[in-house]
Amino acid sequence: MSDAPAETIVRAENIERVYGSGENKVYALRGVSFDVPSGMFVALKGRSGSGKTTLINCIGGLDKPTSGRVILFGHPINDYSEAQMTELRRHKIGFVFQSFSLVPTFTAFENVELSLRLAGAPAKERSRRAQECLDLVGVGKWARHMPFELSGGQQQRVAIARALANSPRLILADEPTGELDSHTARQVLGLLRDLAHQQDVAILMATHDPLSLEYADQVFELKDGKLDAVHARQHVVH
Repeated sequence: MSDAPAETIVRAENIERVYGSGENKVYALRGVSFDVPSGMFVALKGRSGSGKTTLINCIGGLDKPTSGRVILFGHPINDYSEAQMTELRRHKIGFVFQSFSLVPTFTAFENVELSLRLAGAPAKERSRRAQECLDLVGVGKWARHMPFELSGGQQQRVAIARALANSPRLILADEPTGELDSHTARQVLGLLRDLAHQQDVAILMATHDPLSLEYADQVFELKDGKLDAVHARQHVVH
């Protein structure tokens, strides 16, 4: 294993996000700063309304900070055009959502293959990589099943496989365990932790799940739009 320092994939510098103006101003984020290196599973934990989803959206380029800078892969993205952000998301960033967001009329395999198709991968590569990602997250034998034929945990694994398809350096996950029971949530959190470490991917997850303290390498706790506390993993879960 290399002793070289891990590359900083995400750097948030004094991020503020304000909605409205004058007396109607609402501060969703108030000067949030942190780094996420490669190979690290980091959780943004907080109650509903704490700002964690807004922060995820700013980092993924789905929203823009009112002030401060978001730096991805060493490059500030605040002034990127939508076309530049689309290209970045297509090739370097994977997304995982609470509601899975699978195409209901596609098989598990086709859902994963679709992201490769959108990125312009050749047909042979799409087929190989889609199956490889499904195998990696443990649902390879369900590749030809439709989403309604899969459990919630299996659907979330397919969603994670889709996020991995284009070999991103960063995965942004918004409440990925929000619709799962605690046993399945543990499986998904363990999978995300292992993927970060084994695939050298930076994973940033917004969550209110208390289990995140057991699985994430680091937990940034948000309260009223501010970084309130930082926790290291409480103990190793096998």
